[in-house]
Amino acid sequence: MAVPGTSGPLAALESLARRVGRLMRQNLRTLVAAVAAIVFLGLLEDVAEGEVMKLDTMAYQLFVVRMRSDALTPVMEGLSALASPVTVLVMALVVAAFAPGRAPGRCVVLNLACVIVLNQLLKFIVQRPRPDGFRLVAESGYSFPSGHSMFAVGFFGLLAWMVWRYEKDRGERYLWSICFSLIAVLVGLSRIYLGVHYASDVVAGFCVSLAWLAFYTHTVAPAMLESEDASGEKTVG
Repeated sequence: MAVPGTSGPLAALESLARRVGRLMRQNLRTLVAAVAAIVFLGLLEDVAEGEVMKLDTMAYQLFVVRMRSDALTPVMEGLSALASPVTVLVMALVVAAFAPGRAPGRCVVLNLACVIVLNQLLKFIVQRPRPDGFRLVAESGYSFPSGHSMFAVGFFGLLAWMVWRYEKDRGERYLWSICFSLIAVLVGLSRIYLGVHYASDVVAGFCVSLAWLAFYTHTVAPAMLESEDASGEKTVG
């Protein structure tokens, strides 16, 4: 039996929730870009002030102090290598050869070139030194934001978007999108484990590439992958 006076407010709340959910789905790309930008700017402010962030301290304790082992280190080195220029170039050639669309190879290469330029520009502006004293691999250059993290999200994130947008099989779409996203995250975590980046470097790299992909997948990528058929519909073939 319904309680008098509750159906009206409950119905209004349900209607409001549906409207908010619909609005978020329709503007998901903008929402992701906005959240990523806000997080990045917050991290940038802390870095500019020279503060030791709690995030960095916690990540150091977890990945360096507690997790490091002789068995895990080669795994982390392998994950880090997935975002190396040679590895990504080989995978980009595979995408160019086998992915559908008008120019998938050029789409991937242009995206990566823009990510590299953006990363180098931000590193030059911020000039944060890398962590010192607990590196497992040799690295040079500045630390913020993480180049490997930006590279991984820029490359594997674009692949995840391509699969999600153009793959017709629902199971395949979820499987590969999750796999590509997971690889990007693991690459970032490997950089903290190896001691060549602070956690804030990695999170900042994720945020910059997410915001960039929100723009790139809305404006550039569809134009390079899709074509119009005789009826005027957008197709990828």
